[in-house]
Formats: sequence, C-alpha cells, structure tokens
Amino acid sequence: MPDFIEIKQVTFHYPSRAASHQAAISNIDLLIEQGEFVALIGSNGSGKSTLGKLLNALLIPDSGDVIISGMNTKDRKFLPEIRSRVGIVFQRPQDQIVATTVAEDVAFGPGNLGIDPGEIRQRVDEALEVTGLESYRDRPSYMLSAGETQRLALAGVLAVKPSCIIFDETTAMLDPLGREMVMEQAKSLQWQGLTILFITHLMEEAARADRVIVLQNGELVLDDSPGAVFSNEKKLASFGLELPETAQLAKEIHSLLPQISPGELSEKGLFESIPNFPGMGSDPTGHSIEGRITDEVIRITGLSHTYMRGTILAHQSLDRVDFHVEYGKAQGLMGSTGSGKSTLLQHINALIRPQSGNVNVLGEDLGKKDLNTKGLRKRVGLVFQQPENQIFEQYVGDEIAFAARNFNMEGRLTDIVRVAMGSVGLDFEMFKDRFTSTLSGGEQRKVALASVLAGNPEILLLDEPLAGLDPRSRREVAAHLKKLKQGGLTLVISTHQFEDLLEIMDGISALSKGRNIISGDPWVVFNQIDILEKIGIKPPLSIRTANEFRKKGWPIPLQVVTQVQLIGEVRSLVKGDLG
Repeated sequence: MPDFIEIKQVTFHYPSRAASHQAAISNIDLLIEQGEFVALIGSNGSGKSTLGKLLNALLIPDSGDVIISGMNTKDRKFLPEIRSRVGIVFQRPQDQIVATTVAEDVAFGPGNLGIDPGEIRQRVDEALEVTGLESYRDRPSYMLSAGETQRLALAGVLAVKPSCIIFDETTAMLDPLGREMVMEQAKSLQWQGLTILFITHLMEEAARADRVIVLQNGELVLDDSPGAVFSNEKKLASFGLELPETAQLAKEIHSLLPQISPGELSEKGLFESIPNFPGMGSDPTGHSIEGRITDEVIRITGLSHTYMRGTILAHQSLDRVDFHVEYGKAQGLMGSTGSGKSTLLQHINALIRPQSGNVNVLGEDLGKKDLNTKGLRKRVGLVFQQPENQIFEQYVGDEIAFAARNFNMEGRLTDIVRVAMGSVGLDFEMFKDRFTSTLSGGEQRKVALASVLAGNPEILLLDEPLAGLDPRSRREVAAHLKKLKQGGLTLVISTHQFEDLLEIMDGISALSKGRNIISGDPWVVFNQIDILEKIGIKPPLSIRTANEFRKKGWPIPLQVVTQVQLIGEVRSLVKGDLG
C-alpha cells in the first residue's frame, strides 16, 4: 500500500525560558501506510501528542518534513486539505468544541466544508449513533461530563469523514465499556480504509493495534508488531512502560499453569486457556460485611442536584444519594460516563452547594449560608477531572507554590514545592521553570495533584487521578496515595481505572444515573457482576479472571480482588493438588 504519512528527520521544540531545553520531537523518520492501525505509546512528555499535532499541521517542524499524501505541511496552501484528511480527537477534547449544542457542534466541521445540508444531517445522525450520543442531541455542549465531551469531539471528527483519525488519549476519561466502544469504532474505521493513529497509555489498547511505535524523550525507540514490542519487558520498563495487563497476569499464571501462554495478549485467549480444576472445588460464597461506622468525616444523605433547574434544559445529575466516608479511609467512586461522580465530589468541597439533602464534611454543614468556604477548601483539596481547569500560573513552580502561599503554609516555600513535585514524580530542576502551557496531559495531571498536596489537606478528592498517566507514573501516584492514606489522609477517588488502586480501597460506591446503586467492600461490590454490567461497569481484570477460574471449578474465594491475591490462591491450590 502507498505511504500516506512520511516523516523525514523531523525535530520540534516548544518555547522555554531555560537557556537550553530538550526537543519535544528529535530527528524522527517514520512511514505510515494508508489503512494501517498504529498505536503510539510512551511515557508522559515523550512527544506523542506533539507528533500527532505535527501530522495534523497544527504544529510545523523546526527542521525536517511532514508529508501527508504528497503534501508538505510547511506549504500553507495545503493546510486546509491536510486538516480535512487528518482528523484529530484532542487529549483535551473541550479545546475543539465550538457550538452551543451537541448536534450543532457535530455539524460544524461538515458545514465548513460546504456539504449539502441533507448530507450534513445524515452525517450528524450517524456520528451521534456510533458515539452513543443520540439522546444528547439538544444538550448544551458545556453541560457534558469529560467522558461525554470526548465522545462529542470524536463525533465531530467522524462527521468530516477524514482519511486518517488520530485518537489522542481519547479513551482516558471513558468508562471501560466506553473505551471498548471507541476501540471497536476505530477498528471499524480501519476496515473502511481509514488510517488510525491511536495514542494511548493503556497497553491493553496498544496490544490490539497492527503496529506499535514507542517514543522516549522525543525519539523513536521501537517500531514493531505488538507481539514483538511486548516481548521485552525489561526494555519496556526502561521506557517507563509495562506489559499489557492481560500479558502480565498470563505471565504470572504461566509459572503455575504452563498451559497458559506467558505472552498472551488476548483476554479471551487467557480465559479459554484456564484448565479445569483437577479436584472437586467447593463453591465459594461471600457475604456482605456490615459497614463499620467509627468517625465519619463525610456524611451525605438524600443529596439531589439538577443542573439548569427550572428550565427546559434541566438535567438531574444526583438523585437522593447517600454517601459516607470514615476518617483515614479510601473510598472509591465508579460509574459509567455521566453517572454523577464529578458532581458528587464537587459537593464535598462546596464548589457546588446542596439544593436538597444534607452534606456534612469535617463537622461542617455545607448547606449553611455563612460557611467559610476558603477554610473548608484548605482542608478539603480537589484535583479536577480536567487538570487544565485548575492550572493558571505561567510556570510550573509558581503553580505548585500557589496553594501553599495562599494558605500561609509553614516552612520554606521552595522546600514545600520540591517535596510536592517529588511526590508525583516531577523532577524539581527540570520542571520548575517549564511553561505550564507546554505540559502534556499527564504532566498537567501531576502538576495539579502536586499543587493540591502542597496545601497539606485533610481530605483529598481525586477525579480520575490516573487518566492520561503512563504506567510508571500510575504506579508512582498509586504508591504515594497509599503513603498519604497511611499517614491519616482521607481519600475519595473517582476512577475508571481501579486496577492500580484496589490495594488501597476500603470501600467502593457504584453510581448510575445519579443514584448510588451499590456500596460496600470492594470484593462485595465487584462480585455483583450482573448488576455492574447493567449499569455499564466492567470489573477489573483480576476479578473477572478469578470468576473464570471459578467457572472451571477452582475454589477461589470471592474476597480475592487483586492480581497478587489471585496468584497466591492459584499457587496454594496447585501446590495442594500436587501434594
């Protein structure tokens, strides 16, 4: 097939006040054929999003050439044609939302191309259907959740019908079923002849591509099939990456059950290769553990909230929610996109005041008119789902210092900033003078978290804290959250990525359409698989794999939720059977 994309010795720098700074993209040569499905992976700041913008001609290389179907992006007369052929769904999708309502925004691109109105309506209908936004047609675009906004951005690109689509962390804010929908849509587009470049930090997604490209410090370091790229765990680790979760689990189980391939990349393949248990295993059962009420720092009862209440656009986000968190515990929030998780978090630090119901945090009634909101927010820190919404300083060091300075924190400010940056894996000397506008999505998330931690809160609210982070960064953040919890910090974490956080979770609440459907210990909640599937939630791989073992007769206790626990149970059963 002909080369659709040619990259020849391309180098690109972002501006910086540092005397010398590293190139975001350095001397890259790359060819991508029409119809290929290519995954682009790398640690935060490795240059993935920058490369995507170079392909879309949003950025022009300092040196070298980017050629799309024979058209050089340096030639301005080709820019409209290049951008109509190469669509991009941004890492921050709200940057490309321009119209008032969902349907109008999807129609914007085709309208600019001068397409017949009847054809535009058909394209809008098709794009809304494939992205699951049909019922949102008349919803104001600014009232969408982060996940819904990503779907809208994708719908807008699909309506233009480009030859290539770049998915820049498009699934980062989506629930597991939403991620699967986007992946299936990308595969379907490839079958229709489109070129797909899928930028992701989720190795499971990269494993489903035809080809995987790895960037490190702006350089292309690997370019091969998924099987070849993921065959060298040590090399991946040196780049801050890891094996896909399925391959990691298969590797661990292989040491106990050789019939399971250690390089298995397919979840279906892993499940099918699990052997029947040789003995007559007992049928494991579990029972709900009663909540242990000790010292509640968050107590919410009967909370309801309606956006644009009293208008024809009214949308109920929370419906009579009860939610309780004890001192020093970590409570998880899960639910499909738009289930009300972010709205609930914003009630806990009084960004949204209760319309009905009661919200009591650290002994304060958040519904009272004379509430000291500044004092509350010093004690209750919130890291937004979209970190760019809370970053406003020009330089990284100043941004992280803001809360500590505003709250008159004790100690030398430089030391407070240095510790906060180190806790999230940001090198002080490398990042303190970086322009915040040049940060990648993952780096922005780290800066937002560090700026809140610098204020030393008593309760930390995290809205999708792992979205957009590379594997090494996810582990670092999860490990730091564990330390914070051990130090007495209370955590409330809304996430679609529980795999890295299961170890620290004391309880989980599952929301659907603004209601708290299930709450309890993680193993109790996650083993109600039928209920979770009905509300669009997919349990972590470790729990689904444990369930597959049970189907084959293995007496795995329902309390097993983490990969480490699962491997331990299988090891004990294998040794017991051999003994």
